Amino acid sequence: MRITCKHVVGFLAISVLALLITLSPASSALTASSARSEAAPRCTRHATGPADAARSARPGDVVCFDGDLSRRRLVITKGGTPRHPIAYSGGGGSVKGITVEADDVVVDGFRAVRPQAPGVELTGDRITLRNTTVIRPKGGDGDGVRFFGDDLTIAHNTVRDTDNSGGRHADCMQTFASDTPPSHRVRIEGNRCEQVDNMCLMAEGPNDGEGDGRGTTSDFVIKDNFCETLRASQALMFEDVQNVTITKNTFAAPTHHAIGLAIHSTGAHVSGNRLHAGIRYEVGIDASSRRGYEGPEPGGAP
Repeated sequence: MRITCKHVVGFLAISVLALLITLSPASSALTASSARSEAAPRCTRHATGPADAARSARPGDVVCFDGDLSRRRLVITKGGTPRHPIAYSGGGGSVKGITVEADDVVVDGFRAVRPQAPGVELTGDRITLRNTTVIRPKGGDGDGVRFFGDDLTIAHNTVRDTDNSGGRHADCMQTFASDTPPSHRVRIEGNRCEQVDNMCLMAEGPNDGEGDGRGTTSDFVIKDNFCETLRASQALMFEDVQNVTITKNTFAAPTHHAIGLAIHSTGAHVSGNRLHAGIRYEVGIDASSRRGYEGPEPGGAP
């Protein structure tokens, strides 16, 4: 057979196509491997437990724990700097609750089943809690997460099965300002509060009648959270908390109303939330909280 220019071109095209098919799986595997590597926490320091971490961790470190923490509470007292926080990475490992008493800390990827309530307690400034799960906290007031401080981020966590029995008020998340500092610039985003007996968030400022009267609590963003509260009249309650933005949340249970604003909780902005059909109205508000309010027409008292 005489080889023509067309034969040569056709042969080359088939060869190139075969080469691409052969290389494709390896290339895809390399890409997937790179993505997993980037997503995984980069441990810069290994510790056997909290005391070891407190001795050895430095600003900017990602601390991973090699010891078994499943039978004790993780207590973090060592933080970094505003520009270089210390991150404590759980990698999905179990603990019996978490307490943070430090500034400039990231807590990422822990799981606490039946911890002593509150399942997680954050006290300090510039703390981030993310990718952490709390299930059925016991004792105390039954809360999943409590937080106190400024510039806090609580994101992509799950709290499940809080229990009101024994006279408790078992909220998914709570803050107050009595013997603890008031909170400012708090971002609560992308969390799931599932089957919680009481509220998804109870936030009380220092002048709510039970606080210490010092300072203010203000500037919260509550966004893209899933809230399933089983027994409370409202899902979110704010007393003496100013400048709250509540947007794009899902209120998945038939509470009387979704949001309560009371005791000078002024300047609230409410928009874009999704409501269970059984919720009577989205916002309840008292006269003292009307100033600066933007959102749907309130339906009644908080």
